[in-house]
Amino acid sequence: MASIRLEQVSKAYGKLPPVVRDVSLHIGDNEFCVFVGPSGCGKSTLLRMVAGLESITRGELRIGDKVMNDVSPAQRGVAMVFQSYALFPHMSVFENMAFGLRLSKCAASEIDRRVRSAAQILQLEPLLDRMPKALSGGQRQRVAIGRAIVREPDVFLFDEPLSNLDAALRVQTRFEIARLHRDFGRASAIYVTHDQVEAMTLADRIVLLNTGAAVARDGSVAQCGTPLELYHQPRNRFVAAFIGSPRMNFAPARLLQCDAELATLQMRSGERVQARVDARSQPAGSELTLGIRPEDVEVGGGDPALGRDVLWQERLGEATYLYLDAAGCGDPWVAKAPGHFSASPGHRVALRLPAERVHVFDAADVALPRTVQPEGLPTMMAAASA
Repeated sequence: MASIRLEQVSKAYGKLPPVVRDVSLHIGDNEFCVFVGPSGCGKSTLLRMVAGLESITRGELRIGDKVMNDVSPAQRGVAMVFQSYALFPHMSVFENMAFGLRLSKCAASEIDRRVRSAAQILQLEPLLDRMPKALSGGQRQRVAIGRAIVREPDVFLFDEPLSNLDAALRVQTRFEIARLHRDFGRASAIYVTHDQVEAMTLADRIVLLNTGAAVARDGSVAQCGTPLELYHQPRNRFVAAFIGSPRMNFAPARLLQCDAELATLQMRSGERVQARVDARSQPAGSELTLGIRPEDVEVGGGDPALGRDVLWQERLGEATYLYLDAAGCGDPWVAKAPGHFSASPGHRVALRLPAERVHVFDAADVALPRTVQPEGLPTMMAAASA
């Protein structure tokens, strides 16, 4: 087993701004850590720096107790699974899985043992004599994973391994990767994806990287924590918007009054909304942003209620997503209703925003600390200091 530690790691190409900026992380033994973020945020570059395929411009990388900055990829004890499978088309499944072991002069009997053991785990035994062209996309990806397993590495690295698979295969292969990590029980793993569903379902811990207009933050860590910490306790508006599908609803609002437990805000459309946040750091009249997830919006009566017109509905069977006019408060809102609910475009529905589910962000888009937390999670202030 080997932990991974990055200290102020950065990567820049020539005189261009860094694509990875001052990343400090500790990934523990047997931990499954997922790097996630929009395209161009530097997550694959960061993974390739761990693998040794990209040099480190500044900072230090350790695997176990050894500094790895100048160690060759073959000597790092890592195995990488690529997005493109990278299988040799002229070799059988067995030969593809055994290739790396043969290069390292492993004994033939040991190669056979490791390949057949990995094939059994991955349910590839009937396919060992087949060529890659005779395999489905999911089978090819399992062969690529098997090639990594047979090396018995201390660290597994996955670079968007499911992006070439269809939706059903992604779900199946995601389950297989999670099961493999659980059953292997000794190797740390870093997994790169832009798909937040993969991140939420696979990760012990998520590292969300920044990108966007704020160039000074590009390639830095926006937030690091468990999936539920990022979902329930986003540190800022960027995290809140990225985690969750459909994304969080936002609306500008003005602070009317607050105490240590509750804040009252007025939306531009005139309605008043209460939020269980500590807004005492903000003077009365401050311009803030409130946010609430579609699944937290209550569709139906009750006070306080907001009335909104339906623009469109998506009926998915188990749920109906309503796209609503935001009444001049930004982008259209989305509300999740029960699957039997139906509302035609132009129909007006009443919404209720539970105070304990409303997030509030200040003028710098930083989340105000919530005074009511989901059970079992640390406070917002504790999460922000992690």
